[in-house]
Amino acid sequence: MSSPLSGRSAWREVAIAAVALPIVITLAVMAFAWPAGRIAPRDVPVGIVGTGPATQNAVEGLTRAKPGAFDFHLYADQQAARSAIENRDVYGAFAISGDSVTVLKASAAGPSVAQLLTEVGQQLADKATQQIAQQAAAQQKAAAQQKAAAAHSSAKAHKQAAAQRGAAQQGAAAADSPVKILVKAVDVVPVATEDPRGVVFSSSVFPLTICGIIIGAFVTMARGLARPRHRVLTLLVACAVAAFGIYVVAQGFLGALPHDHVATWAILSLDLLSISATAAGVIRLFGPAGLGLSAALMVFIGNAFSGATSAPEMLPKGVEDIGQWLPPGAGASLLRDTTYFGGNGGGGHLAVLILWSVIGLTAVLFGHWVMRDSRGARDAKTDAKADVVASGEYLPALPGSGVASPDRRPAHAHAHAHAHARRNDGDG
Repeated sequence: MSSPLSGRSAWREVAIAAVALPIVITLAVMAFAWPAGRIAPRDVPVGIVGTGPATQNAVEGLTRAKPGAFDFHLYADQQAARSAIENRDVYGAFAISGDSVTVLKASAAGPSVAQLLTEVGQQLADKATQQIAQQAAAQQKAAAQQKAAAAHSSAKAHKQAAAQRGAAQQGAAAADSPVKILVKAVDVVPVATEDPRGVVFSSSVFPLTICGIIIGAFVTMARGLARPRHRVLTLLVACAVAAFGIYVVAQGFLGALPHDHVATWAILSLDLLSISATAAGVIRLFGPAGLGLSAALMVFIGNAFSGATSAPEMLPKGVEDIGQWLPPGAGASLLRDTTYFGGNGGGGHLAVLILWSVIGLTAVLFGHWVMRDSRGARDAKTDAKADVVASGEYLPALPGSGVASPDRRPAHAHAHAHAHARRNDGDG
């Protein structure tokens, strides 16, 4: 016969499996799918070269067609725009002249943004071509009207009709073959030739989060690492060695991280450390539940909002800020800055990774004091209850009498209970 307690426990587990887990899974899918389904340019920093009428018309047209999509920066010439791209001030630039549109882009900054800028450049060229055709048609129409007026004053009606037909034919010919504005795309900072679409780069970044959580969980739960300093040392070594293995695969076999080899390895190590140290610290403070908290924070929020496959400015407002303040997003951006741009623009991302690493390592080093204090409070409560029981205050009365039954346990049993209650963590 099952007890009421086991029945309640079974119903609770059924409720968790039927309600709580589906909600968590739904939220996890939404965290990844929603930003991916809302990818669009939002204040993407873009350069504009020159101040001529064509440039002004292009800016006004883009502002009307894509409000809030671009944050324009003005540069005197193409060389200044190139320097801004290399310094990570802008993602690209448009140089517009009377007969061409030059798109300066950096596919290493994000292939999706580079493709977007190329498409916008083509749209600008098509718009300029259309405007030239309209102007040519208007000029031909005005010329035709002038010829028609001149022919109307003539006495011969057939000359008037011939003039009108000729003007119409000239206008049609001009409209059918207008001046074509050409588009020229220049990749200022290209991606590696072995990874032209940046797929290997993003595929190498995403597993770092899961690997970091695995390292942190192992180091925290390993019984052989009894002291906090041993855990810290193991975290440092494991992250450095794992980062070297990742670099060997990503660059040695696939060629996706072609520049600044030592700095790239160091950034991979720091990225892993920031995630693993945070996971280890949270597990140290909250126990096994900390593993779930770390996974929810780093995977379902950090990875989903990192912008590693596109760019932070392509994500919904607010999401990009959250992603860049977490190690997965900051690590992906810093790795891109280090690998292709010589570290330009990576200062803020570096500070984020260092901050998370310091917080996590601090929790690993001193988290056992917090746990000991909380355990000491529980032990003190247990000791007080044991003293009350030993005094006979809470002992049940004998049936039919008003006198409590004396505690007949020997004194050494009480001492054993007190010693058992005062056991503490072995990290001291």
